[in-house]
Amino acid sequence: MTASAPPLLAMRGIGKQFPGVRALDGVDFTAAAGEIHALVGENGAGKSTLLKILGGSYPARTFTGELRMDGHPCRFRSVADAERAGLAVVHQELSLVGPLTVAENVTLGHEPRAAGIVQRDRARVLARGALALLHADIDPDVRVERLGIGHQQMVEIAKALARKARLLVLDEPTAALSDADAEGLLRLLERLRAQGLGIVYVSHRLEEVLRIADRVTVLRDGRSVRSGLARDINALQLVAAMVGRDIDSLFPHAPRTPGAVVLSAAHVCVDDPHVAGRRLVHDVSLEVRAGEVVGLAGLIGAGRSELLMALFGAPAGPSLGEIAIDGEPLRRHTPRVAIDRGMALLGEDRKQLGLLLGSSVADNIVLPVLSRLAERGGVLSPSRVRAVAESTIRALGVRPTDPDERAGALSGGNQQKVLLGRWLETRPRVLLLDEPTRGIDIGAREEIYALIDRLAAGGLAILVVSSDLPEVLGLADRVLVMRAGRLVAEFSRETATPEAVMAAATGV
Repeated sequence: MTASAPPLLAMRGIGKQFPGVRALDGVDFTAAAGEIHALVGENGAGKSTLLKILGGSYPARTFTGELRMDGHPCRFRSVADAERAGLAVVHQELSLVGPLTVAENVTLGHEPRAAGIVQRDRARVLARGALALLHADIDPDVRVERLGIGHQQMVEIAKALARKARLLVLDEPTAALSDADAEGLLRLLERLRAQGLGIVYVSHRLEEVLRIADRVTVLRDGRSVRSGLARDINALQLVAAMVGRDIDSLFPHAPRTPGAVVLSAAHVCVDDPHVAGRRLVHDVSLEVRAGEVVGLAGLIGAGRSELLMALFGAPAGPSLGEIAIDGEPLRRHTPRVAIDRGMALLGEDRKQLGLLLGSSVADNIVLPVLSRLAERGGVLSPSRVRAVAESTIRALGVRPTDPDERAGALSGGNQQKVLLGRWLETRPRVLLLDEPTRGIDIGAREEIYALIDRLAAGGLAILVVSSDLPEVLGLADRVLVMRAGRLVAEFSRETATPEAVMAAATGV
């Protein structure tokens, strides 16, 4: 980009508000032709929201600020508008159609036609031309589902080039790739940059960012906190910019002395059910003691949630390893066995994996303990159900207090309390918490933090996953860090600084 030429893309003062959350607050971002501009930030910093605005997923009327292409104002009402302007977003979850051929995917939605009939030969020519720009030797007639993930990534990029994209946006493009495929993709992006394509590169892998980027912008809490030439910043400075927040008084933490080991896991492995030869969790061993909160930190895709599901007996794919409660291995490990032995899991998606939104608060709370509330003959006792529900509502401060209220009508924080109450009714020895405060307001967070502290003080063994690094550091007695499916670091509460944990999570 010359000094006088406007940038290919300019975003000025971008703001985006969701109910109760300001996701973006006055963000500036530019991208130039023949340049790779990296966008980094920890989970929840606002990167995905910015990309959705850039790609037209959020129409112009839903955010504030200005977008310009080649110096001219533009207002995208849809993804199609953004594509017509020359923008193409390749998301981490690829948008390919497996049963269709490579050529059909590359031209999908823009099929060459004559008299309304798709010209398949012409589609093959277009696909070959786009793949040739990538130096990719892929048969345009092969079905995409038969390709490895690295070649699928190439097809996704070829699809963008076939649509004459001038700005290519890549969201975590190497997250699911092998080292060899990732290296091939980075070399490809360097070639595309040399051909004049503008590239926005989003990645948690800071070593890749500093190797390939010309410029870097750091988002934190919805704001752009640092932007400049990549050669003028090192990895540790990037980490400091990403996590520059202090842990405040939200987190109660009475002194605790952990007791005996309650949960132990040895050499846990979980295979990806969709990608042959790829492991989501690789040889993880850990222990959690009575009265201890262990935080599990890491970036999206590190394998934290997959590990919790495996501990609970519901692994995403084929698994190995030994899991024990109080030293006794769990045989024929299933969620039912785990619950019976004193384990409870609060999943990361309370609406998909937890709550019955159309049922009452009372019905949600007593779901796992129905047999305990039945009268002689197996008939459920309404009075017992109501008594248990009312006791939980009082203990956890659920609002409103009516046990007959529909769970779907509650706020996010109160829904989370109902789920916690459900699992506490099973009288667990081990509590697994996956993103326990996702999507809830600061007041409800404070109440849940206090509850976690009380539960640990009462002797419960707690393993908590959170993408909010200050939350992990504020709650945990020990912090374990995962990266690429492996356990890579362990810190005591005293040594778990934001910089140290983020450095381990990113591989710096």
